[in-house]
Amino acid sequence: MTTRVMLVSPAAGEAQREVRFDDDGPLSEAGLRRVRAAAGALPPADRTFTSPSVRCRRTAEELGLSVLPAGELAGCGMGGWRGRALAEVADAEPVAVSAWLSDPDFTGHGGESLRQLCDRIAGWLARVAEDAGRVLAVVEPDVVRAAAVCALRVAPDAFWRLDVPPLTVTELSGRGRRWNLGLGRELGRR
Repeated sequence: MTTRVMLVSPAAGEAQREVRFDDDGPLSEAGLRRVRAAAGALPPADRTFTSPSVRCRRTAEELGLSVLPAGELAGCGMGGWRGRALAEVADAEPVAVSAWLSDPDFTGHGGESLRQLCDRIAGWLARVAEDAGRVLAVVEPDVVRAAAVCALRVAPDAFWRLDVPPLTVTELSGRGRRWNLGLGRELGRR
């Protein structure tokens, strides 16, 4: 029994343009234009989900998907850094930012560690793999990274070596927790 999981990264939001930790803001105008142009580009799925963020829900809506918000697919909880510019945090807390980028167990921002995120996403993947079929989820880029780390069974510090551009599809296919990984196909291209 094979399960196919398509993870769609959302259109860009204002937080990405401003290089700040996401605060559940809206899509940018450019992001809206790009996602509208990609509507109808995804194959049908047996089960569809979205991260609970505004930009993931809006991306799914603009793509014409009927999805269920799934709290377990939320992006990494950034605690006190949420909504702050990366440059501001790096100036105020350089040691903490360095630790965040090098230690997968770091929670000094008061949120979730990368290891916790990877474990949460590994649990979700195990649950969706219990049933064959196609799963589609519009999820934050950090969720895509965590899924790739889990699929490849690599250490969580590999998380930072994975780039996930907006509106790309990362595909996982497999059986029983053994996944094959297809990375970053631009939405609308086969």
